[in-house]
Amino acid sequence: MTQPDTWQIGGRELSSRLFLGTGLFPNPYVQQEAIRASGSEVLTFAIRRVNLSATEDDSILQHIEPGQFTFLPNTSGARTADEAVRIARLARASGLSDWVKVEISANERTLLPDPIETLRATEQLVKEGFTVLPYTSDDPILCKRLEEAGAAAVMPGGAPIGTGLGILNPYHIGLIVEEAGVPIIVDAGLGSASDVTQAMELGCAGVLMNTPVAKARDPIGMARAMRLAIEAGRLSYLSGRIAKKKYATASSGYDSLKLT
Repeated sequence: MTQPDTWQIGGRELSSRLFLGTGLFPNPYVQQEAIRASGSEVLTFAIRRVNLSATEDDSILQHIEPGQFTFLPNTSGARTADEAVRIARLARASGLSDWVKVEISANERTLLPDPIETLRATEQLVKEGFTVLPYTSDDPILCKRLEEAGAAAVMPGGAPIGTGLGILNPYHIGLIVEEAGVPIIVDAGLGSASDVTQAMELGCAGVLMNTPVAKARDPIGMARAMRLAIEAGRLSYLSGRIAKKKYATASSGYDSLKLT
C-alpha cells in the first residue's frame, strides 16, 4: 500500500484497525506497553469497572495520556436494553465518551449477545446522539438491521467471548461484509494472529480484542503480533487472493512438461 489506509467511524478518521480492551493485564506497565505495541487508537473498557464519580482517578484511565485515544466504553453486564441505555447515559454524563459499545448478554454461561435487546438499545441510543457500535451475533440479517437503525459500525462475534475459538462461521462474516454500508469489526472469540488475519482477509474493517493479548504469556509481543496480522490480512484482502479450484494446475504449465 502506497497511500495511507485510513477509515472512519462516526466521522472520526482512524489509521489503526485494532480496538484493544484494557482489562485483565497483569499490571499497568504491561498494559501500557501492550497498548503501545498494538498501535491501537481506540481503547474499550467496561463502564462497571470505572469509578464514574472520579474518572480521573480510575486505575484504568489514570495511566493513559488524555486525548491520545478514543474511548469506547461498553455496557458489559447489562441484561436488557434499558440497562444498557442507562449505563451509556452515565458514561456520557461523566465525560468519558459519546461512543458506546452496546453489549447485552442474557446468558451467563455463553455470554452470547441478546439480539432483540441489542437492536432496541441501538435504536434508542442513536436517537440520543450516541455513536453506537453494537456487539452482536454473526447473523447477516440482524447486522443489516443494526446498520439501518443507525449503528456507526457493527461488531459480530467470531465466537463466544474469551473462548479463543476463532471465527466459527467465516461464511456468515463474509456475507455480513458484502452487505454492509458501515465498517464491520469482528469482536470476541479471536485467539491468535491467524484469526485476525482471517478476519481481515474476509474484508472486515477491523477487530476488537482483549483476552488474547492481555492473557498471552507475553502480552506485549502478542499485541505486536496482532498489529502485524492486521497489516498482513488487510494487504492480502486488497491484493486479491486466487480463486479456489478443485483440481491442480502446475505453475510451470503442465502441457509444457509432457514428453512428445
